[in-house]
Amino acid sequence: MAAVGDLHCREDQHGRFRQFVKQINVEADLLLLCGDLTDRGMVEEGKVLAEELSALRVPVAAVLGNHDYEHNQAKEICGELSRAGVHILDGDHFIFEKTLGVAGVKGFGGGFGNATLQAFGEGQTKSFVQEAVHESLKLEAALSHLDTPKKVVIMHYAPVAETLEGENIEIRPFLGTSRLAMPVDHYGAEAVFHGHAHHGAPQGKTKSGIPVYNVAMPLMTKMHPEQRFLLLEV
Repeated sequence: MAAVGDLHCREDQHGRFRQFVKQINVEADLLLLCGDLTDRGMVEEGKVLAEELSALRVPVAAVLGNHDYEHNQAKEICGELSRAGVHILDGDHFIFEKTLGVAGVKGFGGGFGNATLQAFGEGQTKSFVQEAVHESLKLEAALSHLDTPKKVVIMHYAPVAETLEGENIEIRPFLGTSRLAMPVDHYGAEAVFHGHAHHGAPQGKTKSGIPVYNVAMPLMTKMHPEQRFLLLEV
């Protein structure tokens, strides 16, 4: 499978992903997209990306990222991508060839370990924490319905702090939360893929040892300039 996030497609980028699509068609059986598919959350950007991805000959499962919500057009963006054959996941799953289940959520921030933000104090703080809890519960529901021999998880925000090494320490709590790792450790998975951390580290692990891969395209381009995505066999 190929995995990548943070494509940040803009409306003036016709042809930008042509070579990317050709490589995916040759090298992968499945494509996983980990959020920030558009740059400013505009439906016009979604149309351009859908046009680019329509040449894919492999199935695609995706989640949205924070950029995809910027202009409150996420529903319309999902519609454009769905018509191009992209399976958008938001607390649900996609099954590939009856053997691999893909569970997906956007995720949210909130911090990690003992420094995870708690729902105490102002209502705004409680709302922030509740969003992270809600995303975790959606992932738990998606994983609980999967009975495939193998399963992987895709999200936009990071479930572990390790893959944020390299990002400014001040913003790391806003790039993910360990709440997202809890359902993964409970139900198990072959791997977790996320984006969002353009300057982060490529790999980490959950508490139970499940591999976590940061596949943000800026990071992948730095590591694999010839392909701009992670290729992994499971």
